[in-house]
Amino acid sequence: MDIVQDKTAETAKSTPAPGTSDPGKRIRVSTRDVSVFYGEKQAMFDVSIDIPDRSVTSFIGPSGCGKSTFLRCINRMNDTIDGCRVSGVVELDGEDINRPDLDVVELRARVGMVFQKPNPFPKTIYQNVAYGPRIHGMTKNKAELDEIVVSSLQRAGLFEEVKDRLDQPGTGLSGGQQQRLCIARAIATRPEVLLMDEPCSALDPIATAIIEELIDELRENFTIVIVTHSMQQAARVSQKTAFFHLGKLIETGDTEQIFTNPKEQKTQDYITGRFG
Repeated sequence: MDIVQDKTAETAKSTPAPGTSDPGKRIRVSTRDVSVFYGEKQAMFDVSIDIPDRSVTSFIGPSGCGKSTFLRCINRMNDTIDGCRVSGVVELDGEDINRPDLDVVELRARVGMVFQKPNPFPKTIYQNVAYGPRIHGMTKNKAELDEIVVSSLQRAGLFEEVKDRLDQPGTGLSGGQQQRLCIARAIATRPEVLLMDEPCSALDPIATAIIEELIDELRENFTIVIVTHSMQQAARVSQKTAFFHLGKLIETGDTEQIFTNPKEQKTQDYITGRFG
């Protein structure tokens, strides 16, 4: 079955990862024993996790613990790093995304990504959002493309602020607006999963609050995975939380449980500030 063609396949899980199954939610992304190597150095160790649909899952842990490395496994961005090798199974809707015949371009249309630093293209606001739908052939005419651009900017909470200057450079926006433009660009290809790698770390508190509110709205339609260095942010925006330490997944569960009653001592030590 082609991963690109079947967007509705339900995933049958015979061996759910410990502590990650949620009977009320369909599992959108599932990993089993995922390890990442940079040359001879192993950076991630046997990570197994289920990520539920239409919810926010946050990855927390000290700097260098592997959060972003693991996030990049979900859309094969690690492929772009020389000497990086991934083992184990990563499934999107039950389909192995690492199989040799997979179209990686189509995968990344289905799994959008927003990076730590806003990185709009050196193009107009309109062209930034229209780029993905255009290269993927998602529209038949200009009217359909216009509709996607407007709806994506509306979903990203940016349209009212930029509707009179869509032909101006995206790089001329403020930092918070640029990040919302990048979110609009990411969701314009109608992805099922949206990855966010510390999307607020370069933003001021006001812009951060706007992005967090946006994340809460977007989870009604997308599966969101966010890497954050802020435990407060994880507590505010996510329903599930996974704690990483030294390349290992230590614990995962409902966010409230992780922050109030963690099962592992390392999680407790990190949450209470004993290290990290």
